Amino acid sequence: MNQDLKAAAEAWLREDPDPDTRAELTRLLDAGATDELADRFSGTLEFGTAGLRGAVGAGPNRMNRVVVIRAAAGLAAYLKAKGLTDGPVLIGYDARHKSDVFAQDTAAVIRGAGLDAVLLDRPAPTPVVAFGIRHLHAVAGVVVTASHNPPQDNGYKVYLGDGSQIVPPADAEIAAAIAAVGPLAEVPRGDDWQTAGDDLLDAYLDRIAQLVPADAPRELKVAYTPLHGVGRTLVEAAVARAGFAVPRVVPAQADPDPDFPTVSFPNPEEPGAIDAALDLAREIGADIAVANDPDADRCAVAVPDVDGWRMLRGDELGSLLGEFLLPGSDGVAACSIVSSSLLGKIAASYGVRYVETLTGFKWIGRVPELVFGYEEALGYCVDPDAVKDKDGVSTLIRVLQLAARAKAAGRTLVDLLDDLAVKHGLHATDQLSARVDDLSLIAQAMDRLRATPPTTLGAYSVQRIDDLGQGSESLPPTDGLRYTLSDGARVVVRPSGTEPKLKCYLEVVVPVTTDVAAARVEAAGALAAIKTDLAAAAAI
Repeated sequence: MNQDLKAAAEAWLREDPDPDTRAELTRLLDAGATDELADRFSGTLEFGTAGLRGAVGAGPNRMNRVVVIRAAAGLAAYLKAKGLTDGPVLIGYDARHKSDVFAQDTAAVIRGAGLDAVLLDRPAPTPVVAFGIRHLHAVAGVVVTASHNPPQDNGYKVYLGDGSQIVPPADAEIAAAIAAVGPLAEVPRGDDWQTAGDDLLDAYLDRIAQLVPADAPRELKVAYTPLHGVGRTLVEAAVARAGFAVPRVVPAQADPDPDFPTVSFPNPEEPGAIDAALDLAREIGADIAVANDPDADRCAVAVPDVDGWRMLRGDELGSLLGEFLLPGSDGVAACSIVSSSLLGKIAASYGVRYVETLTGFKWIGRVPELVFGYEEALGYCVDPDAVKDKDGVSTLIRVLQLAARAKAAGRTLVDLLDDLAVKHGLHATDQLSARVDDLSLIAQAMDRLRATPPTTLGAYSVQRIDDLGQGSESLPPTDGLRYTLSDGARVVVRPSGTEPKLKCYLEVVVPVTTDVAAARVEAAGALAAIKTDLAAAAAI
């Protein structure tokens, strides 16, 4: 074994306060597992606008107590350097492996730095912290979560006092402060943090209940799954406070379980993830099935259709919510550049201002005067005055309100989608994603597309190519390419910010007179042809 690698591992062992990761690292050293050790010590988890995220384990390239303590110390140093000390740091966590431990370490370090810390007294949805930051006048917030990532992962999400996720330059400044943290033994820690529980959760639930008017229809039969996450307790309470019948919950997925035993990937976007909820919906004759991801900041919806139950795409639900929430508004609607262009047309039809942002709620949530924002990955902000982030609990309540109103009028969400297609044209979206083990393959694909750009994709001509890495007056630079195609179609290609994936977002617009079904068939063929050509151009 390389002596430098061995020395690095042994130095880590001397610092690591966690007996689990110490034992794990000792086994790897004893076994001479050079490749595994090299991966763990080849670099450090990069702190960026998504905070930290990675597999739980020993070493600087994993999520563990050493990495978390350093991150908390760096965050505390950043807050003190900026003079952001007039309020607590609110800390929440989900039910993943080590989440509670990482959260307690964070509270201890924040207190050791002389700042006030408030730690949630139980695992809770991520949006509770986004809400609680402003409710408690906190200077920052931390959520220990890996959202919808696989079971082996955990993460560390940071908010500042406005309730929004961090963006540049704060991310780089916090990363620099983390890098400057000295030996772990010299990081002071306290044990006198405060806790938050029922009072904060009640305030959050009361706010959500106020979203539904007293005279709104409420007759609806609902199937629900929290996907082994932390959403169930608050969702059931929110539904009851808003006056709806409590949903039937998938029994095998009702309680938090960090191993997510009934799903291969705990992301409601993934094929098969909500199959159990659909089975329950059929069994009980539900009007709608809803799901949260494990930290309950996303919301997925499925509805019965002529061919059986189907899940609504993120853009479809975003458009329905836009049509529901924007009439009479004098604020701003927003969605990410990879989301459907339909929200912009809906906003224009009601005289509402509309903006596009870079991908992620760190950008959407901070749009001034926001009244509704969404991204196609099942993230929706339906009450930005309370939560400036995606919120799967309040979104679920808004969805039930919309579905109950439609049912009272003898209609369905599918009918409402058809109305939008007739009014604005059918906006159909799809994705092409390539997961890789070698991240250099993503860079090679982006280089290939820049060097040899396609001139046609499917039946559409490429009319304009925007290299998003150059930035613009309205968008900061980001690694991505946007293709404007003929007839209102478009394609955006970008590396994922949270997974080892190259992601391509496709949209076509098909005019509709009365036959929406025929337009859907035409759109599906057009999207398939674009996907084939794009895969060839990127060699993925």
